[in-house]
Amino acid sequence: MKVEDDASSPALPELWVIAGPTASGKSALALALAKRLGGELVNADSVQVYRGFDIGAAKPSAAEQAEVRHHLIDTLTPNEQWTAADFAREADSAVDDIRARGKVAIVVGGSGLYLRAWLEGLADAPPADPAVRARWEREAADRGLAALWETLRDVDAVSAAKIHPNDRVRIVRAMEIWTLTGETRSALFRRQASGAGRRDAFGVALDLPRDVLYARINERCEAMFERGLIAEVRGLLEAGVSPEAAPFAAIGYREVLRAVEGRDAWDGLRARVAKATRTYARRQITWFRRQSQLMPWRPPLGPACAGAEQLLQEGGAWLGRLQAAGCTGEP
Repeated sequence: MKVEDDASSPALPELWVIAGPTASGKSALALALAKRLGGELVNADSVQVYRGFDIGAAKPSAAEQAEVRHHLIDTLTPNEQWTAADFAREADSAVDDIRARGKVAIVVGGSGLYLRAWLEGLADAPPADPAVRARWEREAADRGLAALWETLRDVDAVSAAKIHPNDRVRIVRAMEIWTLTGETRSALFRRQASGAGRRDAFGVALDLPRDVLYARINERCEAMFERGLIAEVRGLLEAGVSPEAAPFAAIGYREVLRAVEGRDAWDGLRARVAKATRTYARRQITWFRRQSQLMPWRPPLGPACAGAEQLLQEGGAWLGRLQAAGCTGEP
């Protein structure tokens, strides 16, 4: 049931962002908050948008999706491309639709670039050029993706350090930007404006104690394998999904794919996935701390509904301060 404002309770934001590292509990918190407010969720995870990539993406269950409406989940086939600019455009559409129906919109996910693109906008990168893109796609096919990543490293070491060598989409796009502009992708992003933002939302980035977060990551990785992550990867390949499809570059999927294809050992697979996930979580934490529109927030270590209640108090106080300063806090 949606919370109704009265004279004794503060008004609440109508647009929320719940971010945080993997396994921090953001999905459960957002679900509890949506149930409390009668809201709807907008997915900001770069893998959950793909159909068939369920276990490794920790996709909400069918029951959870039936309980609360989710947007931008299972909207693409695995071989389609999905960029931060695509997310920003589609998230805008979803949020506007939710709010037009009088509902509260809650954007939830851990893809920092997607959230920054939506909250603050992206650098003024050139539009795609099919001929240039095809050139670099051919390079990847002829020389191998690892060789193309090394070329990117020579051209733009900063971007290469942030792009996984298996991430064909972003490697090709970085080379395309360099070819079209003579300027590196990282230089474009350095010029990106920050601070003012294009969306005014109450946003938090969950900040758990590191030992708690790592324990949750280890538990989640074990649970993914127990639920059938290896069978999921094999099933996707058997269904004709290309090994170079963008979601196969995600942690968990890429390690299992390498083992299935015989490029890596089965021994130690679970440990490798857990270690890579912990490393990724550290990068997410650093990213979110630099994102001005997200407030570090430590949820109570208990049921998600308790965290939702605490977050409601924080959101009401935030909006009250804005209104006292003469701002509406509206998107």
